[in-house]
Order: sequence, then structure tokens, then C-alpha cells
Amino acid sequence: MGNVSIIDATDDHAPGITAIFNHAVRHTFSIWSETETTTEQRRSWMAGRRHAGFPVLVAVDPADPHRALGYGSFGVFRDFPGYVKTVEHSVYVAVEAQRRGIGRAIVAELVARARALGMETMVGAVDSANAGSIALHQQAGFELQGTLKGVGRKFGKRLDLAFLVKAL
Repeated sequence: MGNVSIIDATDDHAPGITAIFNHAVRHTFSIWSETETTTEQRRSWMAGRRHAGFPVLVAVDPADPHRALGYGSFGVFRDFPGYVKTVEHSVYVAVEAQRRGIGRAIVAELVARARALGMETMVGAVDSANAGSIALHQQAGFELQGTLKGVGRKFGKRLDLAFLVKAL
């Protein structure tokens, strides 16, 4: 991974997190939305996660600690009492920082944080065609437990959703 640290994101990281999010919206099937976000919307999302007791992590180069190279978070899986010990996470890495182990490091820290909060299960919902993300999760100990066919849509294409699950 080189000279990268995984830290708690601050509002100063919101512009970089926004840029990573919006790139994924424009160019990938990682985020099933065609609507970009604003920095203020990302700050609000970050505040909501923190208020709920969930982390928002950012990968930074210690020489430039305000520049986001990637980010990740987790939150409520489903809003029913039976899922209280299960969280769903997301991880995104800037294009120029991919294939450097940053995604793997963010996932590892998210798993550690979820365990520290007493969570029992972490879920990742991934576009089934995203072989890189599926491999990253499997290397981190997640098990592919099922695929929901045709449940999503983006850029006029129907998409399948793969569920990867890790017992904590």
C-alpha cells in the first residue's frame, strides 16, 4: 500500500470524497445512480453516519493528508430489529490510486471498527460484473452468498447485485 494512512474523515475530506463518488456515478456501475452529489450533500451524509455511531474513513498520503485517495463507511443493513448486529459497507478508491492496496486497507479497518462496535456480520452489495471488487472482498474473507438478477438499472442496462458476507 505504500505511504498511505487510513484515518477518520473530516469535513476537509468532503471535496475529495465527492470527486471519487461523482466519478463512480459518471463512469462505473459501482454506484447505481446517475445523479451526482455535491460537497454539502456528502458532508451531510458524513455527519449522519457519525451521528449514528458509524465511521467514515478516508485513505490519505501523510504528505498530503487533506487529499482523499479512497473512502469507506458502513451503516444499517436493514432498518428492522433483527438486523441490529449487521452492517452494510461501501468502499471507493480514486482511479489514480487503484491497485495499490488502498481498498483492501479500508475494508480491513471497516471490519475492525465493526467488530469494535459489537457487530456480528458485514455485508457488501456489489455489481455482479465487478470482478475486481468481488475478488477484493473474497480476499478479505467475504463469501459470495447470492446474486439478485436484474434488480438494478443504470445507463439503460439491467444489473445483477451480488451479496458478499463476512461473519465478524
